[in-house]
Amino acid sequence: MTQDDKTLPLRVSLETAQLYIGKEVGVTKWFPVTQDRVNRFADATGDFQFIHIDKERSARETCYDGTIAHGMLTMALVPTFATQGSLKILGSRQSIIYGLDRVRFLNPIRIGKRIRGRFTLLSAQERSTDEVLMRHAVSIEIEGEEKPALIADWIVMYALSSEETTLSVSEARSTANMSPSTFKAAG
Repeated sequence: MTQDDKTLPLRVSLETAQLYIGKEVGVTKWFPVTQDRVNRFADATGDFQFIHIDKERSARETCYDGTIAHGMLTMALVPTFATQGSLKILGSRQSIIYGLDRVRFLNPIRIGKRIRGRFTLLSAQERSTDEVLMRHAVSIEIEGEEKPALIADWIVMYALSSEETTLSVSEARSTANMSPSTFKAAG
């Protein structure tokens, strides 16, 4: 996935991040789900269930009319989408995946479909003087379908550098060249 320099990720201070709680902060570019990617995921995980790798059998024996992506592949793409769609903490030296909560697989992704991530900031909390925990609601949408493939809470811990760096709301908007309602990747 590539992104334009004027799109996410937007790096903001903790104080600025707290202004976006409850607001949508990013929508990623569309991402194609191919049979090759699904086959490589099956190779990596050992999950060779026919609904993922055998198009003819899946069309014959299921309601999917072909193969579908692994739910766990969809979940594994959340960090990739987060690089485009979630807010980041300014002045952090490292981000660490803290976890996923409330994960639900709501709709299978048929091979050939495109998906994207939609992020809403749920919380931004200082855990200590050098750690910030951010939680985003993420929905993995399927192009042309109302029901998302996956919903979850995405949690990341940011380790802050010792050097204090802050950015006001107006500076953040100016830097990103957009308003909070337009924090969306092009495409």
